[in-house]
Amino acid sequence: MTTILQTDKLKNFIAGEWQEANPTVAVHNPATGQEIVHVPLSGKTEVDQAVEAAKQAQKDWSLVPAPQRAEVLYQVGILMKERKEMLSQLLTMENGKVLEEARGEVQEGIDMAFYMAGEGRRLFGQTTPAELKDKFAMSQRCPVGVVGIITPWNFPIAIATWKSFPAIVAGNAVVWKPATETPIMAYELAKIFAEAGLPKGVLNVVFGSGASVGDAMVHHEAIRVISFTGSNDTGRDIAAACGRQLKKVSLEMGGKNAVIVMDDADLDLAAEGIIWSAFGTSGQRCTACSRVIVHEKVKQQLEERLLMKVEELTIGNGLDKTVQVGPIINRQGLEKIKKYVQLGKEEGATLLAGGEEWSSKDGDLGGYFFAPTIFTDVTASMRIAQEEIFGPVVSLISVTDFDEAIEVNNQVAYGLSSSIFTKDVNRVFRAQRDLDTGIVYVNAGTTGAEIHLPFGGTKGTGNGHRDSGVQALDVFTEWKAIYVDFSGKLQRAQIDTE
Repeated sequence: MTTILQTDKLKNFIAGEWQEANPTVAVHNPATGQEIVHVPLSGKTEVDQAVEAAKQAQKDWSLVPAPQRAEVLYQVGILMKERKEMLSQLLTMENGKVLEEARGEVQEGIDMAFYMAGEGRRLFGQTTPAELKDKFAMSQRCPVGVVGIITPWNFPIAIATWKSFPAIVAGNAVVWKPATETPIMAYELAKIFAEAGLPKGVLNVVFGSGASVGDAMVHHEAIRVISFTGSNDTGRDIAAACGRQLKKVSLEMGGKNAVIVMDDADLDLAAEGIIWSAFGTSGQRCTACSRVIVHEKVKQQLEERLLMKVEELTIGNGLDKTVQVGPIINRQGLEKIKKYVQLGKEEGATLLAGGEEWSSKDGDLGGYFFAPTIFTDVTASMRIAQEEIFGPVVSLISVTDFDEAIEVNNQVAYGLSSSIFTKDVNRVFRAQRDLDTGIVYVNAGTTGAEIHLPFGGTKGTGNGHRDSGVQALDVFTEWKAIYVDFSGKLQRAQIDTE
């Protein structure tokens, strides 16, 4: 067991208390295979307890002035900053991403705390002229009530802060189901919230599987919002269930993101951006670059640069400062990647690099690793160019011109992130307009979203809501219209005339 964590068994956090639940399951470090901690496999009973605690706490929390609610988030940010290195190391141990990336993710949570705390003084409504004399009209944001958030393993603290911070500053109470593979960040964040002074019951953490805890949350009538990040299949099921209950739902799901490299691009810069976007977090990001749409005139030159950079990548335990690519989260994820690599070969794509499971020369690592993989001679209709692999696999697709590049980019089911490398300002503005993704980068890779801009996508990536930015408040608030008539008489709007 890790001495950093200082416990061998996690507990649920309900009504401000740590509550034991059984059975439990072991969590393993994906880089070494070593057991880290045991986490509860809770069920409907624990969800019911958490929801009841949230209901009771939310009544008082919603009456706390928003600037005072924000003070708690400020304190959360301060505590996260003080514990950044410890949190980063724990994150790497349970998730596998290299320590440099883990630090970046924790910093994103810190930034989100301070940014969303600012919204405590900016929960703006609107005032507008009324159509009658001596009448005032305005609108304001109101909390929804109890919010359920379901977060994935690939960004176990960043995505949790994207969802919980706006929900809490808006006056809601939260029931949170973190991924079973990465429960430690939830455990640590709950401790930080308690130390920061958040009233008991405003944040509740229930560990368990999606089939038990997640399903119970989705179908609980007292939870009025579900915010989910995860797979498309699960997202569709959640949307259907919430639709039948007239429950608000925010979905952020898959991506099949492309970097477009035009014939006038800085190829060294493009290669650097592709390598980072494709193989950072071992490709286990919804924004990862899994397609490179390259102009035929520079295809060979780009391939040469990519091959050189791939050969320089170091693979291993993310806690090793020399490592650039960490492990795959588990055996299931590894087998999925292997299946798609085989499929790519069968479809006729040419394997340039990787394509196989990786192990260290001395065999001292017992985790799940896959070599960074590059396919070329890929056509846009191949399954490896259409379906989300969620691993370090990138496909090169050749095009003849800008218009074809835009067309190829847009002909997938997803619409999260896209990128273009070019020196032509006209192409830049056309790409910003025509790429049908929620995020567009110019002369950068497909990753690197900042917390003060909305995060999310179009088409199969989601259902129109956004995490991060002020837009994150939308799903966690309801609009209330207020009319104040100070005429001293009954005035009938849309009827009275002068």
